[in-house]
This record gives sequence, structure tokens and C-alpha cells, in this order.
Amino acid sequence: MALSMKPLADRVIVRAAAAEEKTKSGIIIPDTAKEKPQRGEVVAVGEGKFADSGSLIKPQVHVGDQVLYGKYAGTEITVDGEDLLIMRESDIFAVL
Repeated sequence: MALSMKPLADRVIVRAAAAEEKTKSGIIIPDTAKEKPQRGEVVAVGEGKFADSGSLIKPQVHVGDQVLYGKYAGTEITVDGEDLLIMRESDIFAVL
């Protein structure tokens, strides 16, 4: 699905992975106890940010990358009925 928006500077738009429905031992987790996922897929990337010297620092993540990010990172947005997160690239901890 093509995204109808492009993030600015060093911002990234991420589609969060679905929350776990049950534990490894098979216990079903109720909606009230589900934790916010910390993993997702990058769906859009900004052009990068400018350093103090004026040179452009390109982002290290790319569209389609699976990433890990902080528990409270980003701002939740809804685009075309889909829930997404917009965050700075520095909020991403790792590319899987």
C-alpha cells in the first residue's frame, strides 16, 4: 500500500506489529493487559537532517526494514484508516 504522506527531515513512519494475543505457554492475554508493541515495519522515511556544517545526513533505515523502537517512542497517527507511528530516526534502536 502506498502511503499518501512523506515525513520531513529525520522522521520515520512505522507500522507497529500486532500485540501478542497469547503467551508462549498458551495463556490468552486480555485486551487490557496487552503491552504496546516495540517492533514494526518502516513504511516511509524522510530525506534526512542537516548537520551544523550544512551537509545532509541521510537516514540509515529504509522502507521495508523491520525495526525495534522505544516503548513510548513516536506519536500515533491514523492515515487512510491505518494506525501508524511517526518518530525520529534516533528513537529507533535496531534494524532486524
